[in-house]
Amino acid sequence: MKNSNTIRFNSVGKLRIMQVSDPQDMKYVRKAMIKMLDNAYDALRPDLVLFTGDNILGNHLLDARIGDKPVAGGKSATYEIMRDSIRHIAAPLEKRGIPFAMIFGNHDDRNDISKTEQADIFRSYSCCLPMNNQKNGLDCDTYNITVLPNEGDRPLFNLWMLDSAWYDRKEDRCFERIKPETVEWYKKTSALLKEENGGKPVPSLMFMHIPLPEIVNLIEPCMPDDFGAILSRDNGWCRLNPEITRGVMGEYPCVLEDGAGLFEAVLECGDVKGIVSGHDHTNCFEGNYMGINFIQTSCASFRCYGNETRGVRIFEFDERDPSEYITYFFNYSDLCGRGAAARLRYAIDADGYLKDKTASITKAASTVVESLGAMFNIKGTKGGE
Repeated sequence: MKNSNTIRFNSVGKLRIMQVSDPQDMKYVRKAMIKMLDNAYDALRPDLVLFTGDNILGNHLLDARIGDKPVAGGKSATYEIMRDSIRHIAAPLEKRGIPFAMIFGNHDDRNDISKTEQADIFRSYSCCLPMNNQKNGLDCDTYNITVLPNEGDRPLFNLWMLDSAWYDRKEDRCFERIKPETVEWYKKTSALLKEENGGKPVPSLMFMHIPLPEIVNLIEPCMPDDFGAILSRDNGWCRLNPEITRGVMGEYPCVLEDGAGLFEAVLECGDVKGIVSGHDHTNCFEGNYMGINFIQTSCASFRCYGNETRGVRIFEFDERDPSEYITYFFNYSDLCGRGAAARLRYAIDADGYLKDKTASITKAASTVVESLGAMFNIKGTKGGE
C-alpha cells in the first residue's frame, strides 16, 4: 500500500469509501467516538477510509484531560502526545488491514509539529497511503488517489485530496485558502489523466477540509419559522434550498477566504462530479450547483461542538459505471444503537451547548430508570398510597 496512491475495485467490481471528518481529539480521546468508528469499520466494511481534516485537536493537544490547562510543553513532549493522538484513529484501521489516507484541516498544525512530520507519523502505519511524498512544491496532503479496475491499470475514477488551510507561526494566523499552485497542479494532472483515459476526463471526487465559497449558492433566504431556518451571517434567516438539496444545516457555512479559481478550474476540466468537505461540525447535506454536487459532512468528534449528526459518510461506486455513485450518512445512533447505554455514553462524552448536554443526560437517565423499572416490574404509586 505504501508504494503508490492507488486503490482497486474489489473482486465483485464494487468500491466503498468512508469519509471521517473532524475526529479532532487528543491523547485523552473520547471513547464514544472510538466506539462509533470501530462499529462503522466492522459494520460497513469500507475499502478505503479518508480522514478529511482536523484529525487532531492541534491547538489544544497539550491540554489536561479536563479543561484547557497545558500539562506539557516543548517539541519532544508535543511529538509524543501527537503520536498518541494519531494512534487513536490510525491503529484501528491498521488492526483491520483497511487502507486509509488523509488531508489536514485548520486545527492540525497549530503546534510545534509540522504537517510533514505529522504525515510521517501517519505513514508509519502500513495501511496508510503515501500521500504526497514528491518534492514538487505542493503540500504533503495535496495529491490524488487513482482508482483502478479489479484487473488492469486504466484509471476508472480519481480522488483529489487538497490542502485548504495552514498555520503561519510568524503571523500567528491560520490561512484558510487554496493555494494557486494547487489549482495549477490539479489542472495539469487532470489533463494527464484525461490523456491516459483516451481523451475522456476521468470522473472524480474532490476532498478538502474547508468548503469552497460557492457552497453558499445552495442556500436561500427564508422566514424565521420556515423549516430548517437558521441565522445567516448578516443576522437574517436562511435555509437550504429544498429544490436542490437534502440534509440538514445547523450553522451557516464557514467557507474558504479564497478558492483561487478552483471552482472555475473544476468546470473547465469537467472531471469532478462532487466536492466534499467537512469543517462545519453540524452541517450534513448535499446539493447541486452548476452541475457539481457539493457534499458537506458533519464531524465525528465528541470533544468539540456538534450535535446528533456526528457520524461518518459512505460513498459507493460500481466498476461498470464509476461516474455514478451513491452517498449516505450514518450517525452515532445508527452505528451504536438507540438504547440507554448508547445514549448515556453519548451524553457523557459529547461536548456542546450545556442545555443540549443536560437534556441528553436527563433523557438517557430516564430511559435507564424505565428499563430498570420494567426489569424488576416496579410500578409507580399515587400520592398517599
